[in-house]
Amino acid sequence: MQTVAAFTDTYLPTVNGVTYTLESWRAEWRARGGRMDVVFPDAPGHDPTDGEHTTRSVGFPFYDGFRMGLPGIPDAVRDADVVHAHTPFALGLSGWYLARRIDAPLVASYHTPTAEYADYLAAGPAAAVVEGAARRYERRYMNAAAAVVVPSEPAGEHLRDIGVHTPVEVVPNGVDTDFFAPPDAQVLAAFRDEYDLPDPSDGPLLGYTGRHGFEKELTEIPPAVAAADAEATLVFGGDGPARGAVEAACEEAGVDARFLGFLPREDLPALYASLDAFVFPSPVETQGLVALEANACGTPVVGVGAGALADTVVDGETGYNYPRGDTAAFADAIDRTLAEREALSEHCLDRREETSVEHAVDRLEDVYDSVTG
Repeated sequence: MQTVAAFTDTYLPTVNGVTYTLESWRAEWRARGGRMDVVFPDAPGHDPTDGEHTTRSVGFPFYDGFRMGLPGIPDAVRDADVVHAHTPFALGLSGWYLARRIDAPLVASYHTPTAEYADYLAAGPAAAVVEGAARRYERRYMNAAAAVVVPSEPAGEHLRDIGVHTPVEVVPNGVDTDFFAPPDAQVLAAFRDEYDLPDPSDGPLLGYTGRHGFEKELTEIPPAVAAADAEATLVFGGDGPARGAVEAACEEAGVDARFLGFLPREDLPALYASLDAFVFPSPVETQGLVALEANACGTPVVGVGAGALADTVVDGETGYNYPRGDTAAFADAIDRTLAEREALSEHCLDRREETSVEHAVDRLEDVYDSVTG
């Protein structure tokens, strides 16, 4: 098993898909006898453990709570067989430099379409300039790698469309199916009581959890729920800069919405399993890990038919897609999912093995073997 040095701009205590993916990959890699160290920006609230190495960081003025790591290469990772960058930016540059310095292959993961976040840095015409620059830089960085890892085929197609000619390999992020599984009835009842959620007999529960970013178009949810036939309660877990806009959209649509904030990780399976459907309008996902976590807990997903969610959500099996921006179709997809909830839930549970972390790391091991062989 190779020794891997992973570089990332986001890690604990930040809670997001990249963090979960890195944590689960590291645990599985180590369980197989390998070593996967991680280099990330230091931040209050997390003390590094064995194999975790920090660099100095500064606050990021455009996104509250995010810290930007300053370039750095800890001595402990200079013996790596493979350098795996989970970002093309600050610490991604450190990974690129280390790979050249020690003559190790660089593998680059594509987690986030960086051009989609231009509006955080600029507005109006300037946003298009930032987006174009981000896309050119993204292409240049990926073409410097020995292999690029993407979590879905649509993400790979995007990279090829913008001119990435490095071999692109699909490696799903993977879900910890031991952890994300349907809890028993007692756990679900306790979860509803703790967060003051309605009883199942009071009507369906729809929800989302994750980062509340403007690019995820969460304000599309309330009007669709209001237009659906079922009188549902909305539940939002997580937080982010778009939360105020989402709250305002719920009020305008006249829907009953509960905002729970960031939940302890141990509560996530109960949240997913409490929902009759997970609603996910984000068009910028490279896979949509929370959708797979919901499926692993037996909860179908109503997802936008754009980006990776067009593939992640399998119509009639794990939920239903709808065309981006079509509120009536979104509402229809909600009603259809609720009507078929029991059958969809069974299909979701049948697909658990193929979305597992173990399956993902099998693919990751193939990629590492190919670049070191």
